[in-house]
Formats: sequence, structure tokens, C-alpha cells
Amino acid sequence: MTPEHIRTVQSTWVKVLPIKDSASQLFYERLFATDPSLRALFGSDMRQQGKMLMQVIDGAVNGLTRLDRIVAAIQELGRRHAGYGVKDHHYDTVGAALLWTLGKSLGAEFTPEAKDAWTMVYDVLATTMREGAVTARLTDTLPARQPNRSDAV
Repeated sequence: MTPEHIRTVQSTWVKVLPIKDSASQLFYERLFATDPSLRALFGSDMRQQGKMLMQVIDGAVNGLTRLDRIVAAIQELGRRHAGYGVKDHHYDTVGAALLWTLGKSLGAEFTPEAKDAWTMVYDVLATTMREGAVTARLTDTLPARQPNRSDAV
């Protein structure tokens, strides 16, 4: 991910923010049309879900210039999503829905360069989330450590 990718993502994201409610609605409509089974992973208040989505994207986009500061939060997001039932292959579906939504929301401003930048950034963030999810799965499958006498107080 280059500084130019980051600048492009941040400059296009600013243009999505004024229409974030409609963008989040478009995103979830596309996501569920692409994979209807994903609907079961969400509650009934999709407006609130959309607000949370936009907050997460906003935080990630604004943190791109200091990725080292947001890695732990992105990994934790991946751990939580694993707990919700998100599988590795879902990240590709989400990425495609995000790019589609950005294309619809930005129109001609979603240039091939912008699409490439968003693809790169999404891949970095999704990989980081996947790392967190793997950690969650490993933690959930490891047997609990049995206490021994030295643990007793």
C-alpha cells in the first residue's frame, strides 16, 4: 500500500461521508443479494449496523497513514467477527460489495486508480482481520490450561 493509495482512498472517502447512510444501505443490499446466507449474521436494526460500518471504515481510512496504530484494533475486529460466524471466504464477498458500493456512490469519481487503491487498502485491512480471526479460532480450539498445585494460592 503506497502513500498514493492512501491519499486516493482518503480523498474519495471524504466524498462518501455526506451520503454514508445511503451508501451503507447500498452496501448491505448488495451484500445480501450476493450471498443471502450472510443475512443471518446480522440483527434486525440494519440502520444501526450501517452506522457502525461507516464508523469502522472511517476509523480505518483515517488511520491508514499510521497503520501501526490501528493494527491491533483491526485484528480485534477480526476476532469479534469470527465469533459472529464470519468465515474466511466472506471477506471476498464483503470486498466485492464494498467496491460495488463505492462505484455506485462515487460514480465517475471512482476511477480505475481509485478502485485499485481501495482494493489494495481493503486487502490489507481484510488480511489483518483474518489474522485476528485465526487467533480467535486457535484460542477457541485450544484446550483450557489445567491448573496445577503451583497455581494455588
